[in-house]
Amino acid sequence: MSIFGSMKTAVSGMNAQANRLSTVADNIANVNTTGYKAVSTSFSSLVLPSSGGNYNSGGVQTSVRQAVSDQGDISYTTSGTDLAISGDGFFIVQGADGTPVLTRAGDFTKDDEGNLVNAAGFQLMGYSYDSGAPAVVVNGFDGLVPVNVNQDGLTAIASTSGVFKGNLDSNAKIAPVAPATLPSANAATTTTDTKKVSMVAYDRLGNKVMYDFYFTKQSVVTPPPATPATAATWEVAMFRNANAAVGGTTSFPYTAGGAVGTGTLTFDANGKMTSSGAVNIVDTVTGQTIAMDLSGFTQLGADFSGTGTPNGQAATPVKDVTIDGDGIVYAKYADGSTKPLYRIPLANVASPDKLTLMSGNVYSANGQSGVTVTGFPQTNGLGTIKSGALEGSNVDLAGELTEMIESQRSYTANSKVFQTGSDIMDVLVNLKR
Repeated sequence: MSIFGSMKTAVSGMNAQANRLSTVADNIANVNTTGYKAVSTSFSSLVLPSSGGNYNSGGVQTSVRQAVSDQGDISYTTSGTDLAISGDGFFIVQGADGTPVLTRAGDFTKDDEGNLVNAAGFQLMGYSYDSGAPAVVVNGFDGLVPVNVNQDGLTAIASTSGVFKGNLDSNAKIAPVAPATLPSANAATTTTDTKKVSMVAYDRLGNKVMYDFYFTKQSVVTPPPATPATAATWEVAMFRNANAAVGGTTSFPYTAGGAVGTGTLTFDANGKMTSSGAVNIVDTVTGQTIAMDLSGFTQLGADFSGTGTPNGQAATPVKDVTIDGDGIVYAKYADGSTKPLYRIPLANVASPDKLTLMSGNVYSANGQSGVTVTGFPQTNGLGTIKSGALEGSNVDLAGELTEMIESQRSYTANSKVFQTGSDIMDVLVNLKR
């Protein structure tokens, strides 16, 4: 047995307990840090070879473990830009150097430029809706931009498309066969079974423009006797409501050119549309073309119904910004309408506990953690984003205080071993005297 060996073993024990105390100190210091994940010290023995009756004391070595995959408690706040992840995944953020990293700290606030930045100064990244609904890049961070919620001033968006759907009554009577009597001819002598509905769209300045839609049954095709229903053809004609006649009992004739769009809808014997349902509104007053999709109409034995949902937006100020569980950032306008601005993705790795921890409570992937995979919330096993909430630290304060006491006791015991070895050395030295 080597006295020096036992002293070195005691030193390794003291160093190991010092490392344990360091992780305890970190955990206690960050007990209130948003999204902080506790670290712990793992011990393993270091054995030296022994021969005969001689035993060579080895030592102990330590490694740090992270509880990144353990969910912290979620608490609710009054700020809509505070975000928490319920489930797996990390926010993708970037620091001043522009390098994307991962974090669970969602205490985001708006900086002077309108970007969402957390307490450590990292910017939240997302996909923009400027070019339509975004698609996720699953194996990288390409296409991500800082999420900016600075939506000052008024915003107006011209209508370019719309969807109209509903039901055309199969029991409606056929209109007079003369083309001059159809609504498309700007005539008012059509049958009372012609149905009218209106839809509001928006011009380039955000002004409302109302269009009147007229649906008129033109023909019926009788199928074989085995088929109880009948197929039919309907005309749809569209007019500017502002051009309607005034002072009479009908809106016809419309002034300034008549119909701004016409089309034909055909249905099979089961009441399903067989035509494309695509009809364009060509408005020479606003200079706009609005592509209408009427493929959602049916022809069944029920009352007429119709609802229209065009795109576009009136000139209205932004009142608020909201974020839903799918990670979509919406601008909420004064008139109650909403518009998607960004979609926030989440990222994950195969082994989150092996991620490299960096300053600012952020992580980067490495060879042990596995590659980063990106996706939208609530897809591919990723969690849900909760707005107006924060994930707290997963540190167990009572457990850390207990470990502190244990570490102190163990450090003291190891120091006693070292002190005993030193005393034995003194005895050996004194034998020569």
